[in-house]
Amino acid sequence: MSYTPTLKKKFHDEIIPALKKEFGYKSIMQVPYLEKIVINQGVGAAVADKKLIEISVKELTAITGQKAVPCMSKKDISNFKLRKHMPIGAKVTLRHHKMYEFLERLIRVALPRIRDFKGVDSKLDGQGNYTLGVTEQIIFPEINIDNVSKILGMNITFVTSGKNDEEAYALLREFGIPFKNMKNK
Repeated sequence: MSYTPTLKKKFHDEIIPALKKEFGYKSIMQVPYLEKIVINQGVGAAVADKKLIEISVKELTAITGQKAVPCMSKKDISNFKLRKHMPIGAKVTLRHHKMYEFLERLIRVALPRIRDFKGVDSKLDGQGNYTLGVTEQIIFPEINIDNVSKILGMNITFVTSGKNDEEAYALLREFGIPFKNMKNK
């Protein structure tokens, strides 16, 4: 018997039937699903201090359980003292089991640790994807606060197969992402 993450099991047992009923799909192949989660951390101060990129990569690797990679600049920008191919951030793309495990840790552990948390914004991008901005990496229990040299934020992008925002919102809501009251719909 192989291991299946809790949220993947929930997706197959509860979310697919709920979305099929809500949108009137005839086949389960029409039901939107979570394709990947991309965690991206921009480290602009790394232009002056190269160690920040190494720290960022190490922290993202600890948070996600998958090796993060540094992101390089695409062009020279003299005002920012930036040269082409300089490291300016870190990212990691999660799929399959690691994606579901990270999503569960995010929903159940990390988001409730945010001070004065009242839910996340419910604004999607128009193509069925959702990006959540996190201002501090210390909300994740994998990060030891004593070892943090600089508070860094990150963007967590949920890429879904939904054709529109309504389908993607319903999918993410069913997974348990705590959205604020949806005002714009």
